[in-house]
Amino acid sequence: MINLILRWIVSAVSLLVVAYFVPGIHVNGFYTALIAAVVFGLINGTLGTIIKFFTFPFRLLTLGVLSLVINAFMLMLSAQFVDGFQVNGFVAAFIGSILLTVTNAILRMFIPDGSTSENK
Repeated sequence: MINLILRWIVSAVSLLVVAYFVPGIHVNGFYTALIAAVVFGLINGTLGTIIKFFTFPFRLLTLGVLSLVINAFMLMLSAQFVDGFQVNGFVAAFIGSILLTVTNAILRMFIPDGSTSENK
C-alpha cells in the first residue's frame, strides 16, 4: 500500500516538473497534481490500454511513435476532467508526455519495489 502511495506522489511530482518545463501545461498546485495523476493513470490504464491494443500493428510500423501520440492524447483528455490542470495544444501534450515518462522513470528508481528479502 505504501508503494502505491509513493508511486502516486512520484507521478504528481513528475506532473509538476513537466508543468514547470513545458509551456502549455499548467497545474495549479500539488493537490491538483495528485488528482490529475490519478485521472491520467485511470484514463491511460483503461482507454489508453484499449487503444494501444487495437493499434498494435500500427505502433510496430511506426516503431513506437504512435504510442507517444496516444499518450499525448490521453494527457489532453485527462486535462478535460481536472480543474486546475490544463494542456494547451497537441505539441505541449506530446512533449509533456515524453517528459512525464522520463521523469517518472527517473524518480521511480529511488522508490523501493516493495519486495524485501523477507517476502521472497
